[in-house]
Amino acid sequence: MYGQFFNIDESAFSIAPNPKYLYLSKQHEEALAHLLYGVTRKGGFVCLTGDIGTGKTTICRCMFEQLPENTDIAFVINPKFSPMELLASICDELGVSYTTDQPNIKECVKKLHNYLIQSHAEGKSTVLVVDEAQNLSTDAFEHIRALTNLETNEQKLLQIILIGQPELKSLLAKPELEQVNQRITARFHIGPLSLSETSQYIRHRLAVAGAKHRVFTDSNIKQIFAQTKGVPRLINILCDRVLLGAYTLGSSKITSKIITQSAEEVFDRKPSYGAIMPKALAASIAILFVSAAIVFAFQNATLNSVSLEKIANFSLKSDDISNVNSGVDVKETKQFLAQNKMHTEKQKSNNANVENVYIEQTTVKLEEPKPIVSQQDEVKPKETGPKVIKSEEIKSAKKEISE
Repeated sequence: MYGQFFNIDESAFSIAPNPKYLYLSKQHEEALAHLLYGVTRKGGFVCLTGDIGTGKTTICRCMFEQLPENTDIAFVINPKFSPMELLASICDELGVSYTTDQPNIKECVKKLHNYLIQSHAEGKSTVLVVDEAQNLSTDAFEHIRALTNLETNEQKLLQIILIGQPELKSLLAKPELEQVNQRITARFHIGPLSLSETSQYIRHRLAVAGAKHRVFTDSNIKQIFAQTKGVPRLINILCDRVLLGAYTLGSSKITSKIITQSAEEVFDRKPSYGAIMPKALAASIAILFVSAAIVFAFQNATLNSVSLEKIANFSLKSDDISNVNSGVDVKETKQFLAQNKMHTEKQKSNNANVENVYIEQTTVKLEEPKPIVSQQDEVKPKETGPKVIKSEEIKSAKKEISE
């Protein structure tokens, strides 16, 4: 679909294990060398492990092309079989006949032994490749190991290649499989590609597909590497979808947005809230601090209001002062009123939120206070009692203080 648009072969990023597009990084070259060494040396077992999609099967198929023509290959792809089913599958791959009605292990093993002896006499080699070998049962491993017991003085008549995921190494390390583990003459583990290897991998496949110009920029490749972690199969899937997306949009330039959207589609990575959460968290914290500040300010204002209310309650109306019997003279009353006014102004300056507070009442605490007498029940003071402060004198004193 997009091949003509970008002037390339559409199979450039196919996930099929096509040896034509095999990019041999340093580790892939070493893996292939281990396989060829183990097969040509005819020493028994060879083990190749690697993460999913790192190119194990592709390397194996590339090895098939480099084997001599006189090599017979039995390739078992799905080893989730019982021992009998596994042996029958090997016989089918090599063209060995057996009783199909009620096959048994003994018959299959004998048939295979005869086949191997005859092939060796004809100058042929036989290779058994088991893919996804981590799925083999312990009994199946033992029956495969038994096939390697047939040997000459110089070589094994059957070479076995075990290909699997990293769990295969743990499986072979079990005590019950020690005999199999000891017969492995070559091992290699394949990991993901590095950033530079990813760049070379993409350009290699495009070049093999006939690309005449550069399709992906360095920035594009960095983004693809970040999305795929250097796993070849994921690189193929993402690049194929990116090219399709660019073709759909009619864009010959690969943008960051196209790569991001393609990754979300093929890897089912819906927009995550991971990038949104830090901002939302910061906003929540800010709101929390603002709310706390408002509550603190409200409480502070409430406390100041209560203090002012106590001051207001502490005073009396000036009209009532005229009826207070006291032994204090007018000078002392003036001093007290002045001190009380200064205290009130200090409270007003400390609380900016409280305005228009007026102290209209003042109470003079006397050394020996007399009961307050209302105007209706006025009592004349005794001649021997303390001096009575007249209302006119109090008003005159307040007027002087205010001036």
